[in-house]
Amino acid sequence: MPLTLTPLLGIPIIRQGDNLADILLGSLPASQIELQKDDIFVIAQKIVSKAEGRMVNLERITPSEKALELAGQSEKDPRIVELILQESSEILRTRPGAIIVEHNLGFVCANAGIDHSNVSPLPEKEEKELREDVRPEDWVLLLPKNPDLSAAQIRQEIEAVSKTRIGILIIDSHGRAWRNGTVGAAIGISGIPGLVDLRGQLDLFDFRLQVTQVGAADELAAAASLMMGQAAEGTPAIHVRGFPYPLREGSLKELLRSREQDLFR
Repeated sequence: MPLTLTPLLGIPIIRQGDNLADILLGSLPASQIELQKDDIFVIAQKIVSKAEGRMVNLERITPSEKALELAGQSEKDPRIVELILQESSEILRTRPGAIIVEHNLGFVCANAGIDHSNVSPLPEKEEKELREDVRPEDWVLLLPKNPDLSAAQIRQEIEAVSKTRIGILIIDSHGRAWRNGTVGAAIGISGIPGLVDLRGQLDLFDFRLQVTQVGAADELAAAASLMMGQAAEGTPAIHVRGFPYPLREGSLKELLRSREQDLFR
């Protein structure tokens, strides 16, 4: 079966409290898709964070002394640095424009995944509370608190309505230590493998594979990210059919390299 990725049409601007399962199911007819067994939804982290109320107004953040110190080294807003500290278990590297951390979720990323882009419009309840001196650009978005759980909840709701086994993948854009540019990467997984272990299988010349493990969830995340775009495309969800590996329960932990094996720390 060919691998087919289809952008889902009609996804609205997501606000806090929106039900993403209902929105995804509602987008299928407009996208001319009838859900089938083993289909996958790939969802941008941004809409999950918005639905879960992970927006923060920087006007309400008071930087600590440590945040002020790191802000001087990184040339970043001290309020954002304070949020980075709160969202991280360890600061690994600092340079002007970036702070590399181990996120509380366990992976290494820049600036704890905190994002300014495509955050407005603000949640309705916050719009009513805004003072005139608070600007939309003062809002930032944090990653979901538990993306695996978020993916599992969305999957459970969709499967309950559709009576169809599916997978859910929540993705974000990450940089890499050894190459330029960001790529889509999995941060929340439910119902699909994160890592596919091919060790012991035979190649075309009957050589038994010794070390090959495929980051299948990240490969799919990168493919979907191409279709989502990084700017004003407004395509935060992708339907996938023909994933080349059997679906199973998976989690983000499969993809996280241990500190002992991480040569870039």
